[in-house]
Parts: sequence; C-alpha cells; structure tokens
Amino acid sequence: MASSDVAALWSRAAALAVEFRARIADRRQNPAATYQQMRAQFAAPTPEAGASALQVIEELARQAEPGINGMAGPRFYGWVIGASHPAGVAADWLTSAWGQNCGNHHATPAAAAVEEVAAKWLLDLLRLPAECSVGFVTGATIANFVCLAAARGEVLRRAGWDVEANGLFGAPPIRVLIGDDAHTSVFSALQFLGLGHDRVVRVATDAQGQIKLDAFEAAMRDGSGPVIAIAQVGQLNTGAIDPVGAMAPLVAEAKGWLHVDGAFGLWARACPETAALAQGVDLADSWATDGHKWLQTPYDCGYAITRHPDAHRRAMTIAASYLPAAQAGERDPSHYVPELSRRARGFATWAIIRALGRAGIAEMIGRHCRLARRIADRLRASAGVAIVNGVVLNQVIVRFGADREDEAGDKLTQAVIDEILREGELFCGGAKWRGRWVMRLSVISGQMSEADADRATRAILKAWDKVRGVNA
Repeated sequence: MASSDVAALWSRAAALAVEFRARIADRRQNPAATYQQMRAQFAAPTPEAGASALQVIEELARQAEPGINGMAGPRFYGWVIGASHPAGVAADWLTSAWGQNCGNHHATPAAAAVEEVAAKWLLDLLRLPAECSVGFVTGATIANFVCLAAARGEVLRRAGWDVEANGLFGAPPIRVLIGDDAHTSVFSALQFLGLGHDRVVRVATDAQGQIKLDAFEAAMRDGSGPVIAIAQVGQLNTGAIDPVGAMAPLVAEAKGWLHVDGAFGLWARACPETAALAQGVDLADSWATDGHKWLQTPYDCGYAITRHPDAHRRAMTIAASYLPAAQAGERDPSHYVPELSRRARGFATWAIIRALGRAGIAEMIGRHCRLARRIADRLRASAGVAIVNGVVLNQVIVRFGADREDEAGDKLTQAVIDEILREGELFCGGAKWRGRWVMRLSVISGQMSEADADRATRAILKAWDKVRGVNA
C-alpha cells in the first residue's frame, strides 16, 4: 500500500474509534443484535478477490456495531472487566503499528525495557516484594497457570524431583488445597498443569466465600509431602478476601507454596482506603492479577508475579540456539511467560500507570468501592430487594423477592435481569450463589461517576417495579 493510502486507512479507523467512544455513554450498554443475528450478518462465502483496505474497515465497523457490547462504557456491570482507558488504547494502537514481537530483549529492546520498568512500578503499587519476577500474560487465567507452574516445579524440586525435565510420571504426588469458592480459572490452570481440577482438597468457606482458617489449618495437618495452597483476594461474587496473612506461616512451615488469585482484589493494596483489607497478602509466594480489570488496560493483559524468580524462569524459559541469551542483569521477557511470540503488553501498562499515577489509581479504586456501597444502600432501601453480600470492595450481589428463598425468588431475580437487558440502560448478569440466583454488579469502569451509578440504580429499580407489577 502507498503511504498515503495507509495514512487514510488509519485515520479512518481512528475516526471510527473516536466516534464510537464519543457516544458510548449514551448508547445501549448491551448489544442491540444477538449472536445469531451477527452470524447472519457476517455470513458470506470465502472472498475470491480482495477489497480495498479502506472498504474492509468501513464494512467491518458497519456490520459489527450492532453486536458490540458497551464494555468500555460507564454502566457496564456484567463482569469484573475494565473499560480500556484511552491512554492505554492509544499505546496499544502504537504497539500494533510498531509490530514488535516481545520474545526477547535483543530483538525488541524498547519493549523489553518498558516491560521491566512497568513490572517494577506494578510491584511498588501493589506493595509486593521488589525482588519478585513479573510475567506479562493475557490475563488472570494464564497468570494463575504460570504461577502454579512455578509452584509445581519448586515444591517438587524441594522433594527431590525435577518436573521440568522429567514431567509428572513417577513424581511425588502434590496436595493442592483450595477454597470451596475459588474462581473457575484456577481449576482450569490446575487441569492444564496435570494436577487435576477435581483432585484437590476443597477447604470450607464462610457465607461470603472466604476460607475458614480453622478448616485450612485442619487440611494442612491432614497430609504430608509437597503442598500448594491457593488463596483468593476478591471472590468473584462477594469480593471477599481469604486470610492470607494467617495462612502463609502454615504453608511455609510445611515447605509449601502459597499462591494468591487476585485477579481484581489484589488492587485493593494500591488504595489507602482498601489496603488494610488485603493486609498480609504480600506474605504469599505468588500472585495472579489482571491489568484489563482494575488498571483499565486494553485486552489482553495480566501479570504473573512470584517471589521466586528462579522457579519462575525454570518453569517458563524457552531456549534455542537461534535465540540470543540474556546476559547477567538482563531481563528477557520470554523467560516469564508461556509464549515466545507475543504482543508487547508492557507499552499499554506503562502508559496507564504513567497517565494515572499512584494517586489516580488509588482514587479510582476508592471511588469504585464507594459507588458499590452507594448502589447497595439505595437498592437495599427498596421493598423486596436484598443485598446478599457484605460490600467490601466493588462487588454487589442482589436478590429480588427478598422473602422468597426458593425458585420463585430465582424467577423474580432472573426476570429483573431480563428486563434490564431488554431496556439496555445498563448491562448486568446473573449467577448462582449458595444455590440461588442473584444479580451480579461489578463496579469497575474507570469513568464511572455517582451520576452513572445513580442512573443505573434507577434503571434496576424501574425493572423491579415492572416485574412485581408496581406502577412507576
């Protein structure tokens, strides 16, 4: 393509993106078209001849728009996912244009250096040990995988077995202790690593999904050999935080490894208003968290953090004669992640932290937690509405027909969710909690304000009134 054509193409793509973001606050917060409608929209034979790139981008934007969710908008509560801060998006555009494969520092010195600096900033913001290693991965699922791969290798090494060289055939069995309300992505990571998603010791949790310390102590005593314990900082429904500070000494005494799934809750440590909730979390051996949640980076971005860099490198390093070796004191990005070829995720992370700073990140986290409490208080004041969790962070779970702890209450709750999605004023979802359906609200959009929260609350109560037959 001629340089003038490239400039016109990219300018048009940028204009379409700007136009979309400019009206995202006022558009439907959920897709106007269904998956089936989108399949029909895009269905076509394989192109026999190409089209101009500009035509392709125009066609893509026009056809996709009805099926685009308002995830980057101010009233998206469906899951704990951020809103792609504009600074991170701009950095991500540059990352795509630069086309850097972040496999090693020799090929991409800028990408590798920025990643190293951003990693140090992350450790400082999250108040984790400065000597920790950080791998830039796709998200918390793979961050859990990476950390647990390091854990698997280290606890078996302590038992005299080299799993990286010899695999699990003949290896001493590893006991895995995990809370009963852990996130499904952790069970997936255990499955990928050959540790099994069902071959675990499930530790009892309380009404908020927090590990019961006495149950954990009993589970630790009931066995021997290599052990990996997994805690959670930010239960996906309630926001509850496991007693990591009390669990850590028990795991250390057994020469085990304590991993923390902190996909969003680990960011509580970056805000003075919430830091005390996650006190003692720094005593663990590894932590998984997302950038595309509370930090608001674009997709895909997560961080695998361990206080044992050697174990981290042993589990992840890919070596070949054609790959330049890192010298002493140099950090090679590929030594801490499963991929050799991958996106240079450090640029967007660096840009977000540089744009918001410590104060901006803390303000955002504190604001989201206050807005969650505001929404919960206003919903709770309405007849027939129950807030099921203690709102400690940014998660609110709601049940409608508060006096109906049966299928009738489930149907009322699901009907309210359906009515909200039909109206499109906000996007939310449902989940089963303790065997009953609830509505989940995740307050995590970077741009969300009190006005947005109040607008969403009014829409929820309007839907509830309609479902129960009360005139507004």
